Amino acid sequence: MNTIMRKSVLSVAGLAFVGGVFAGPIAHVANPADTKPVAVAVQADKPDVSKLIPHGTQGEQSHITLNDEQTANVKAIIAATKKAGLPERAAVISIATSLQESKLENLGHLGDMNDHDSLGLFQQRPSSGWGTPEQITDPEYSTTAFLKGLKQVDGWQDMPLTVAAQTVQVSAYPDAYAQWEQQAADLVAQYWTS
Repeated sequence: MNTIMRKSVLSVAGLAFVGGVFAGPIAHVANPADTKPVAVAVQADKPDVSKLIPHGTQGEQSHITLNDEQTANVKAIIAATKKAGLPERAAVISIATSLQESKLENLGHLGDMNDHDSLGLFQQRPSSGWGTPEQITDPEYSTTAFLKGLKQVDGWQDMPLTVAAQTVQVSAYPDAYAQWEQQAADLVAQYWTS
């Protein structure tokens, strides 16, 4: 009996032919209405590093150890980024910017040490239209304001971090943001799914 005929006869009989071996009865496909959902624990994937740092890091990288307040601010930036519907890369740019501007500390008025009227995580200025001092020192508000500025930058997703951050911030030290890209990416990878 040739192979094609054997497979036809076996399939009619409810048997399967697999690579020269007979298998038992072909499994009956359950009616979807008869099945019950099964809970499966799925570990959320960490963000893809190529999406976090698409251009590779630029220059020497800096790193600081974060305290509880700084870690809470990282989580607030990530939450605001998700709420804005933006991808992980936007969180990397935001965190790196905040690392440069305030070391992720929600800074109030620093008196003589203050840079003009700059406040909060991103050192935004009420006099430049970023919001009131109360708003700017709210991590969710200040992050949302930064992200709103970032979204207005055409092609920000494809820019090196320093160019995207500088276009929003207009800093006197535009290249300084680059040194925080690796730590920002590490923080996003660590906290994005938590």
